[in-house]
Amino acid sequence: MNMAAGNLGQPELSLEASTGFARARLGIIIPSSNRLSEPHFRRFMPPDVGVHTTRLRMTGVHNKPLEQLLEDVSRAAATLGDARCDVIVFHCTANSMEHGLEGEQKILDAVRAASGAQALSTAQGVVEALRASAMKKMVLISPYPQSHNDHEKEYLEALGFEVLHDVALGVPSGDYPHVPPSKWLEVTRANWRDDADGIFLSCTNTTQIDVIALLEAELGKSVVNSNQATIWASLKRLAPKLGPTTPPAALGSLMRR
Repeated sequence: MNMAAGNLGQPELSLEASTGFARARLGIIIPSSNRLSEPHFRRFMPPDVGVHTTRLRMTGVHNKPLEQLLEDVSRAAATLGDARCDVIVFHCTANSMEHGLEGEQKILDAVRAASGAQALSTAQGVVEALRASAMKKMVLISPYPQSHNDHEKEYLEALGFEVLHDVALGVPSGDYPHVPPSKWLEVTRANWRDDADGIFLSCTNTTQIDVIALLEAELGKSVVNSNQATIWASLKRLAPKLGPTTPPAALGSLMRR
């Protein structure tokens, strides 16, 4: 057994154990009210990916014009750049879609300029996931007010997708995490359309992620969720550092694409 000099007889620690070494680092910028993205990312990311978070007040009563939001995003991205994150995600579905494609690009540019890292938005991850899943026509389900769904439909339809039907549950924003997985199953089953290619379960602060595999098995169609899609898109960008990873079966067919 190798012993470190002056280590009082304790075995020498590896670099990984002593320094928190990670082969890749992911930064996420999330709304201050979000309570589920961090546990989801840590649960489903490979153990050698460091996940680092910065929170912004940017939703609900804290919603602000794009130019003000960009200032906050730049500051947040700079702090994650200090942590040497390889990829930084602006992680809020509604906010990354509500400003349209041009506004989203400004957010991505701000992240890159402030951090030097690769930039990704939840909207970008979702679009890549929808395309990888060949989901052109979809049912959109969210906890949001209808106005948020309308922004998302406009964003998606500008990119050539078709939202055949949408459901906005109108849950108070602080209560999103309290909607149980059983409710998402119930709502999805009640609103499925046979002519849809799949389901888009929108929002980063929900338990939707826990029903993906079950719904795919039941419906025989693809299911894309905001956190699942962003985890998948992040892993694609981190792949040069990580190499092959084992896709978590709980996240459905997308993870094998």
